[in-house]
Amino acid sequence: MEIEKDALIIDELIELLESGNIRPGGKLPSENTLAEQYRVPRYTVRNALNHLEERGLIESVQGKGRFLKPGPARIRIPLSGKTSFTEKMGELGHTLETTIVSCEPSDNGEAARILTADPDDTVWRIGRLRVVDGEPIAIHYSHVLESRFPEIGTDGPGIRSMFKYYREHGYGDFGSGSALLSVVFPSSREQELLRCSRLVPLLALESSCLDGHSGDTLEYTRILYRSDTFKYDISDTQ
Repeated sequence: MEIEKDALIIDELIELLESGNIRPGGKLPSENTLAEQYRVPRYTVRNALNHLEERGLIESVQGKGRFLKPGPARIRIPLSGKTSFTEKMGELGHTLETTIVSCEPSDNGEAARILTADPDDTVWRIGRLRVVDGEPIAIHYSHVLESRFPEIGTDGPGIRSMFKYYREHGYGDFGSGSALLSVVFPSSREQELLRCSRLVPLLALESSCLDGHSGDTLEYTRILYRSDTFKYDISDTQ
């Protein structure tokens, strides 16, 4: 079946790309060569190559062919919630730029539950785009209660580090709650912010930041990482 041929070509080309036999910037076999190799029409090969291009693995150069794209450097990052992303990137020697992309009341029921919000309390969501060494790699969504931080609606557009903001409000010892990791695909807005295609999977990390003294939950966080940019350290860092 043609669909099966599509999948076979995609799988074998991914294996070829990941084997190191084609270096970043190296040229892939032509459509004609692949069509002859797999004994399929050229449009079947073209569909497979377009799929790989959408996934950000290869790129087309007009009149020259398709080439393996250099992948972004993978950054190793611990999943601990006791230090901020800004601090982690600084410790690893990376240049970090943060841009506020949203500051608005949120109707996220999971955030309200984790933050133990009262029915009349407002949950605010602060969205920040993380650009490391010039590459957009993550979107952090931080959810906090207006009752705990009454000025969050005004302060939110200026917050680059939530931990720094908490310290400015008298919190200095932090703990982390349970963390959940899942795979999702980017929305149109997230594709735009992260400069990735709809087929690039994102790793969604849900966690919470606790006040180390009272144990109260200060923040519910949902972070979307481009899966091609990080290595995740899940070892026990306690």
